[in-house]
Amino acid sequence: MTNSADDLSRRKFLKVTLAGTAASLAKVPAAAETYQKPQRTNPVNDDQSDDLTRLSIREVSELIRRKKVSPVELTTACLARIDRFNSPLNAFITITAESALAQAREAEAEVKRGNWRGPLHGVPIALKDLFDTAGVRTTGGSGVFKDRIPTQDAEVVRRLKGAGAVLLGKTNMQEFAFGGSSIVSYFGAVHNPWELNHIAGGSSGGSAAALAAELCYGAFGSDTAGSIRIPASHCGVVGLKPTYGLVSIRGVIPLSWSLDHVGPMARTVADTALLLQVIAGYDAQETTSEEIKIPDYTQVLGTKVSSLRIGIPREFFLADLDPEIDAAMKVALSVLGKLTGGIRDVPLAADKMETLRDVVRAAEAYAYHREYVTKTPELYQPLTLKRIQAGANVTTPAYIQGRRDLAQVRRTAAKWLESVDVLVTPTLPIPPAAISDPRADDILPAVRNTSPFDVNGWPAISVPCGFTSQGLPIGLQIIGPHGGEAVVFQLAQAYEQATDWHKRRPQLPARTSSA
Repeated sequence: MTNSADDLSRRKFLKVTLAGTAASLAKVPAAAETYQKPQRTNPVNDDQSDDLTRLSIREVSELIRRKKVSPVELTTACLARIDRFNSPLNAFITITAESALAQAREAEAEVKRGNWRGPLHGVPIALKDLFDTAGVRTTGGSGVFKDRIPTQDAEVVRRLKGAGAVLLGKTNMQEFAFGGSSIVSYFGAVHNPWELNHIAGGSSGGSAAALAAELCYGAFGSDTAGSIRIPASHCGVVGLKPTYGLVSIRGVIPLSWSLDHVGPMARTVADTALLLQVIAGYDAQETTSEEIKIPDYTQVLGTKVSSLRIGIPREFFLADLDPEIDAAMKVALSVLGKLTGGIRDVPLAADKMETLRDVVRAAEAYAYHREYVTKTPELYQPLTLKRIQAGANVTTPAYIQGRRDLAQVRRTAAKWLESVDVLVTPTLPIPPAAISDPRADDILPAVRNTSPFDVNGWPAISVPCGFTSQGLPIGLQIIGPHGGEAVVFQLAQAYEQATDWHKRRPQLPARTSSA
């Protein structure tokens, strides 16, 4: 353990070093540079880990590139935070400390040789526990798969490893992604870092909780009806559901192939864009993958949004809001109105889309689980089993018609943006429920504003836009056209930079030993 003078020196070093992080991330360090090794060999203390883990991906990436901070140091800091806070949060199912440190040492050696791979090289991240990881168990949050160890990586994992990311472990989630609370899990409920007795949202609740608690720098989730955006909103982080088919879902335990999306989560919009840049792209081995033009998402960050036209589908998405969310939205729209070319109401009725999604999702979920629910129904959580078995009642004609209707919605959805460039809604109409609330896992209220954009396949992001009187985060949702991630990032960052919501941090409990 370092003494107090060392701690002060370390803090001063970080402050001085971070002043230079605005330098271009694209510059590869010269081979003649020498690596500045960490000043200590012992595990970091609490203050030192906090100094490091509160930084953004862009900041730590620049520090790594300039050889000012080691990937080993960052990984050790994250593992120290996990040791302190995972027990009350229950954010991780599996922590791969040994392999993470090995990956960090490899990244350190590569950077030392002048082989910097890019912005994720040596950066510790987390994966929702439905991404297959070769040699590391992938459970789907279920007792059915509690001992399942894949032999191959999911395509997203392969791309992350290729970018040099450090994988800290697998995050807790709603069992098989079938719900919006992350309470229903074989491994226990995920707790909200802002208020531990409230839900973190789901189904990617562990990823969002880990990010908000600064246990990692970035995380990944899946979204079939809102499972990235709901926990992002509840935990006060950024979560993007990309365009359907932009990111491969190969090697991801499915809920519904026709509706599943994979996407990034981070604490800032810029970090979320960096994560998407690495995982986006056509996968010839995945039938749902689409060839979509991928720009440099970071190029739009910081550009003016004064010409953008915002549409508000008020009658559907802004109806029956919780009063505190309604108040936060009015303030957010006032900010957006000053930044952009104006806000106007647009007609958009999405009530029938939820019925369409429910039919397709139910049938496809049952098709995947049919063998398991027949042989070992007792291994499922009761609520998950009930939801999966309901899919057995979907007839073949109903499913075929549902798929036809889904295709029609995606073909004609562009009319929603005929007079505007983006849509804006609250991410959720309700704040995070208490874990003890018997309605906490009621799907319909949770997904009302998010699900329609899984149906039409458009990109949608949730960014923090306020807090309730209980100190629980509120999210703003920005939706763009098919393949329109760039404009979504552009407006989301403009709003983020005009407000301070993303700068707030939860007050976590004092040191708690790991479970």
